[in-house]
Amino acid sequence: MADAKNFGGTRKLTTCALLAALALIFSYIEFLLPLSLGMPGIKIGLANIVVVLALYSLGPGYALILNLVRIALSALLFGNVFSAVYALCGALFSLAVMVLLKKTDLFSLTGVSMAGGAMHNLAQLAAAAVIAGSAKVFVYLPVLILAGMAAGIFNGAVCSLVMRKIK
Repeated sequence: MADAKNFGGTRKLTTCALLAALALIFSYIEFLLPLSLGMPGIKIGLANIVVVLALYSLGPGYALILNLVRIALSALLFGNVFSAVYALCGALFSLAVMVLLKKTDLFSLTGVSMAGGAMHNLAQLAAAAVIAGSAKVFVYLPVLILAGMAAGIFNGAVCSLVMRKIK
């Protein structure tokens, strides 16, 4: 009987590891093909598709682990300390918001993802303000919030399609 209980945990852990690898691949693709719209920080955030998928299929703990593993490996492989700090701030805050909104059952998966995208950019701007020692970076807030919402809608829609195909 202990083996049957362990199998569920092993299966979730294995799924989480595979999703972390997929998120790392998506991060690398975005690293290779940066989206340049004349403003730094605007990205689609393809790895967030995987994070939202983990949140809805495995739970918040696994989504957190996946995020932390992806950020650490991304920083080691093709980033730096600053990219890791910004990514960590954005990922932790956006995941916390997404977990809270998901628990309310008031928002669709796409709505939760949209809020996550916007909050990711807000947290990264806050980190930039602390690092730069200036609140002037918040001049970019309206554009980055809209970009985060747009990316969140795209990622949420893709994740919804994937979830339907998986079930």
